[in-house]
Amino acid sequence: MNQAETYDFVVVGAGSAGSALASRLSEDPKLKVLLLEAGAASHPYTSLPMSFGLLIDHPTANWRYRSVPEEGTANRPIPVPRGRVVGGSSSINGLVYVRGQPIDYNTWAQFGNRGWSFDDVLPIFQRMENYEHGADDWRSQGGPLHVCEAYDQNPLYDAVFAGAESIGLKRNRDYNGADQEGVVRTQTTIRDGRRMSAAVAYLTPARNRPNLRILADAHATRLLFDGTRCVGVAYEQHGRTLEARAGREVVVSSGAVATPQLLELSGIGRPEVLGRHGIAVRHELRGVGEHLRDHINARVYWRLNQRGLSYNDRIAGLGKVWQALRYLATRRGFLALPSAPLLGFLKTRPDLECPDIQMHVMPYVIRDASRRSLQPWPGMTLTCYQLRPESLGSIHIGSADPKKHPEIRFNFLSDPLDQQTMIDGVKLIRKLGNSTPLDVYRGEEVDPGPSVTSDADLLDHVRRTANTAFHPIGTCRMAPGPEGVVDSRLRVHGLQGLRIADASIMPTMVSGNTNAASIMIGEKASDLIREDLRA
Repeated sequence: MNQAETYDFVVVGAGSAGSALASRLSEDPKLKVLLLEAGAASHPYTSLPMSFGLLIDHPTANWRYRSVPEEGTANRPIPVPRGRVVGGSSSINGLVYVRGQPIDYNTWAQFGNRGWSFDDVLPIFQRMENYEHGADDWRSQGGPLHVCEAYDQNPLYDAVFAGAESIGLKRNRDYNGADQEGVVRTQTTIRDGRRMSAAVAYLTPARNRPNLRILADAHATRLLFDGTRCVGVAYEQHGRTLEARAGREVVVSSGAVATPQLLELSGIGRPEVLGRHGIAVRHELRGVGEHLRDHINARVYWRLNQRGLSYNDRIAGLGKVWQALRYLATRRGFLALPSAPLLGFLKTRPDLECPDIQMHVMPYVIRDASRRSLQPWPGMTLTCYQLRPESLGSIHIGSADPKKHPEIRFNFLSDPLDQQTMIDGVKLIRKLGNSTPLDVYRGEEVDPGPSVTSDADLLDHVRRTANTAFHPIGTCRMAPGPEGVVDSRLRVHGLQGLRIADASIMPTMVSGNTNAASIMIGEKASDLIREDLRA
């Protein structure tokens, strides 16, 4: 590659949004597109659905960020996994496919972001999916991203559905359809037992296009400018410092952690942050790195008193070999699991208009927060998080060195509503876990344990043990005014030739896992860019 080869578009980051965006832009053979990815081209485990456990702390495929210890979460550094491979976090995530609620996107539009209401984005969600279970007014087939219900069968799941009904929780056949509320089988980005990452869905069909170039191990270090116009990207690859020029635009799709980092390294952000690290201010934007939100995920787990229901005992001893052989022969079993085969979108109060927590049911119990191993005894885990948290954190550089990780401050549970919602959520999932239909399978509650009952003790349990659900958003949010970073067309305020398209632009949290919405943002960005090219 020449020292400064020129493309029409340079997309920085081959994650969920960037993969979709680069693929769609390169459908036009007249556009020359470069896709830069700081991580590896691939990893041998990523095709396995269970790679979310195998790669959760793997240095080759995972950035392995850690948050700054904070009093509100017992002064713990919380792991923040992010994909370090083509496909980004879609190559290592739990494969749970959730669009969110219409209120999420209507709120974005209400904030002044025209074109982002649910009616605006629903056709994009439909365009991008191939829903295995049929098309209707809400769902579609024929798109690049395959979506199906979790394959796994287990009498424990039947008991969970019965237990939910016994305490007044309804069952829902399609939480991505007309109504999100209810206990459901998880919809997953899996096809024939293989992970459908954004790389598989969008880049594999596009790799042979002569106008698309995908460069892995290419770590963007700063954006290049001519005055207020972004004209390219400097990056490091295999020890060399190189530049890529963009004749039309640079689009940063590096995610909610790395996108604000790249902007600040390029002199875009808060002067006081940049000044601390000796970076000259090119363009003041006070919203860069602010308004971080994430889901904090609390858990309750029980022993099971019957063997064969939990994967803790199914993979013990030679069970690992059996599960590997089963996967090779049938593409089923432990290695084909999403992170949670069952979900629930539930209300903690009956007066709420829509669900405010998401529950996850897992037929296993992990040994530690890194999820690298399972407990030696059979168990069941129920977890929950608040769908739309109010607590705001930040992500800012801690060094002018691009290889140093930024400082992540979640500020979890700082808002009283978040505290009460998590307390009530733990009470609700515990009520389900202790319901009568589960009596035949359920043993003792191990954590937090039956003695933990008061609101204060439950909140303390969440503070001490809960971890991120791996859904950071909002650090370059889409909004008018001084706290916004991009406008409704994803153009960075006050600059030319520069857009952002990833989860960092979300003004508020979507009600659920963020991968589907991130891919939608990449698709939407391609529409906006092509509209502007025609204008």
